[in-house]
Amino acid sequence: MDIRTIKDPSFLKSLSVQELETLSHDIRQFLIETCSVTGGHIGANLGVVELTIALHKHYQSPIDKIIWDVGHQSYIHKILTGRANQFDTLRQYKGLCGFPKLRESEHDVWEAGHSSTSLSAAMGMAKARDILGHSNHIVPIIGDGALTGGMALEALNSIGHDRTNMTIILNDNEMSIAPNVGAMHNMLGRIRMNQGYNRLKVDAETVLSRLPGGSRLRESADRLKDSLKYLVVDGAFFEELGIRYIGPVDGHNYEELEHALKTADSIDKPVLIHVVTKKGKGYHPAENDKIGTWHGLGPYKLDTGEQIKGQPKGPSWSQLMSDEILSYAREDERVVAITPAMPVGSKLTKFQSELPEQFFDVGIAEQHAVTMAAGLAMEGMRPYVAIYSTFLQRAYDQVLHDVDRQKLNVIFGIDRSGLVGADGETHQGVFDIGFLTQFPNMVVMMPKDENEAKDMVYTAMEYQDGPIAIRYPRGNGLGVEIQDERNALPIGRWEKLSNGTDVALIAYGPTVETIKQVAASLEANNINATVINARYIKPMDTEMLHELGNANIPIVTVEENMLNGGLGSQVSNFLTDHAYRNKLKRLGIDDIYIEHGDVDRILQDIGLDATSIEQSVKTLLK
Repeated sequence: MDIRTIKDPSFLKSLSVQELETLSHDIRQFLIETCSVTGGHIGANLGVVELTIALHKHYQSPIDKIIWDVGHQSYIHKILTGRANQFDTLRQYKGLCGFPKLRESEHDVWEAGHSSTSLSAAMGMAKARDILGHSNHIVPIIGDGALTGGMALEALNSIGHDRTNMTIILNDNEMSIAPNVGAMHNMLGRIRMNQGYNRLKVDAETVLSRLPGGSRLRESADRLKDSLKYLVVDGAFFEELGIRYIGPVDGHNYEELEHALKTADSIDKPVLIHVVTKKGKGYHPAENDKIGTWHGLGPYKLDTGEQIKGQPKGPSWSQLMSDEILSYAREDERVVAITPAMPVGSKLTKFQSELPEQFFDVGIAEQHAVTMAAGLAMEGMRPYVAIYSTFLQRAYDQVLHDVDRQKLNVIFGIDRSGLVGADGETHQGVFDIGFLTQFPNMVVMMPKDENEAKDMVYTAMEYQDGPIAIRYPRGNGLGVEIQDERNALPIGRWEKLSNGTDVALIAYGPTVETIKQVAASLEANNINATVINARYIKPMDTEMLHELGNANIPIVTVEENMLNGGLGSQVSNFLTDHAYRNKLKRLGIDDIYIEHGDVDRILQDIGLDATSIEQSVKTLLK
């Protein structure tokens, strides 16, 4: 069928198994072809085609609430709910979001770009349903990787205790962004290999239900079953929490899926259906991915799966940072790297392979990663926590309470700082400065180029007075010639790149390159600008700020960050506190969430491209 003509999932109700299988094939082909142009989370979505179709066939969305954890595996859900004709715009500027979006469809009942939230949200929706006297189904879908998140385990504990009626779908594809780790992953692996308990349980219950006095016999059998399950399968983990376990179920078999869903409907308590799927199913390059390359990627060639990329100017920021840390770890066993399930994204696979005893992938557990680093630092180690800016938000309290308050020497490598583009508002790295600069002992810096990044790693390694964070953006460096020499950067000292008398332009990170371009253009208009690389966002260079204040020179701060709590706000507070009267213009992100799209286009929208900055400077000087 023509996938683009699908309006809603109601047509699924009348389809036979054979017709469903044909539909699965058509949707996979559609997905592979459209994502080859737009990019996206192709691997995860190819793995849930049958599961998504089965859910929409069995339930009545949006009355029944289908809740996607993280949401990057919701593409088939979007297709079945009438958005296939928008897939040419997937993750593009003003186009279809790569995650569930409330404004896009009534079928999107929960938005999430971070993992492990679905079970808590589902419990809230189920409690609301029960209080209001409704009878709809609540169906969260959570991956085996997301199940390692502490929030998911907290929710399971609460759901089981309260016997909250819902059907949890555990989508077990053995991977999240990278190969899963930890005891939970190992337990699920043992369950996959042993289906004996569930076959025995179902067969026994069927027989007992047909016998006279079956209910009493069943009570006796339950006691035997409780003993038996400890010997047979690890599904006992969920059963002991008060959650009925069904599975493993073949996530690509419609008859098995429907049988499991019907069984769950007949049980008046929380049920977990363990569905085993194949990530990347139906597309050879994605099926063979063992390291998470096909989790999320840009455009690719249909026939080979080869990614289509432009020629980068310099090395990726992530690779540069991880290689620098590795060079120190080779010489000092106290240097260790920690990542919450992002060894691939943060380019730490080389570190992991070369120094496995000094590397820790803790799974999707940001809070644990940070406090583990604190424990390491307490014992004299030099932990480096590689974490995306958007995920650092999830460990706010641990950074504050466990690291900063105890003034521990933890180095944070904050990846994807600034705008990230296609992943949109849930992933933009524009909030960390606002909370990190509040912490009394924290040092926050960001390099303007590759050499300054190397110097910052050296500075962080030498620093012994508390936590220090190095922010760096997504993508590649500027392509400067990289020097072998490393230099310590005096804490809190900025770099003046040019002297001018008409205006001072202050920025940090790669945005420094933009204000250098602005300064050159202003000079052509007889406006002489001082260009300042504010490489330390905290502490600020108060000596240079006093110099600017005494000169009463107009100041423009530029940052790819929220204005509220950003460097510009700190500069404004400083000038006010010291009674300086400089004209000040703060340029940044003004109290809005930035959605998905090409970064350059977004910068134009919010006035942070070179042309817009130059106009803002001229307006200020008028």
